[in-house]
Amino acid sequence: MYKRALSATIEKWITKKEIVILYGSRQVGKTTLLKTIFKDTAGALILNCEIPTIANILESKNLDSIKTLFSGNTIIALDEAQKINEIGSILKLIYDELKQYKIIATGSSSFDLANQIGEPLTGRNVKFIMYPLSLSEIADTKGWYWVINNLNNLLVFGSYPGIIDLDSGDKKKMLNELSSDYLYKDILIYKRVKNPSVIRKLLTSLALQVGSQVSVNELSNMLKIPRSSIELYLDLLEKTFVIFNLGSYSTNLRNEIKKNRKYYFYDNGILNALTNNYNPVTARKDIGVLWENFCVSEYIKQNHNNNRYANLYFWRTYDGAEIDLVEEMNGGLKAFEFKWSSKRKSRLPASFAEKYGVEKLNTITPQNLHELIR
Repeated sequence: MYKRALSATIEKWITKKEIVILYGSRQVGKTTLLKTIFKDTAGALILNCEIPTIANILESKNLDSIKTLFSGNTIIALDEAQKINEIGSILKLIYDELKQYKIIATGSSSFDLANQIGEPLTGRNVKFIMYPLSLSEIADTKGWYWVINNLNNLLVFGSYPGIIDLDSGDKKKMLNELSSDYLYKDILIYKRVKNPSVIRKLLTSLALQVGSQVSVNELSNMLKIPRSSIELYLDLLEKTFVIFNLGSYSTNLRNEIKKNRKYYFYDNGILNALTNNYNPVTARKDIGVLWENFCVSEYIKQNHNNNRYANLYFWRTYDGAEIDLVEEMNGGLKAFEFKWSSKRKSRLPASFAEKYGVEKLNTITPQNLHELIR
């Protein structure tokens, strides 16, 4: 059992009146987190909103029926709350009329849940995102020595909590199942998505372009679907926490690339499952890509888990100068380069240093991976 970074935060907010919204992809550990928190909490109940009888009672908006459903408990978790029609207005009703209850709502997709809770719950909720296990969470349970010794496996199989401790064969099986329709099931039932195979082809294309700038027009031509559909699917895949993007950092330098984006996966295991490549690190020609995806996603996890609010970008010029990750926070900039091999030294591009006053390039290799944990 891994202690999640969000545990203390959620426990703190249980004592407050606001509704807690917990987002995260399927199988990321949201229900397990709730069970862990509720284990020693009196009057706590988890309700699975995918069960029709539970959904029907909540959707009835009958206060007496809802109180009966809660069975005398005072802390109620509505798991997979996006399955409930008009969940926003239902949560508002409970918040306003049944003040004796503290509500936590979880969702594996933010687009559905967020669209429904936005206006009804203005000023009545606080939101958190749960990701696959971070290095800090793994190290807190297994120790940093385990992380270093198992780094190659993490790069190939990722860090979903239900997968990380399986043997290689079972990891492959679970990742293949997770990376199939199950991971983006919520998109497939969304009324504007009609062709599941297109989603998988799009994800596979993105997996093959990690670390590179992605052209929506090229994706449109390759998959033979309109640009508007590609943009919609990319947005939905981000809102179901499968992928994320970095925009390009630029201000006024003439030759800076200003509009392109790079896409990454929150988990290396999903990335490798989509390309059906579970070869060990020592046999991988794309190890640089795996390392970059791993480090960028880890940096996002660490920022989120430590409540560090920063804007993240990549930087590149038309003449080939580039930086993997640029962090903008509190008026300052940090530059990062991710290198699997420490033999080749990286240098901060002179044009970036001169324009933005940055003096240091933080190069992250396996030898100093601990520097990503702050």
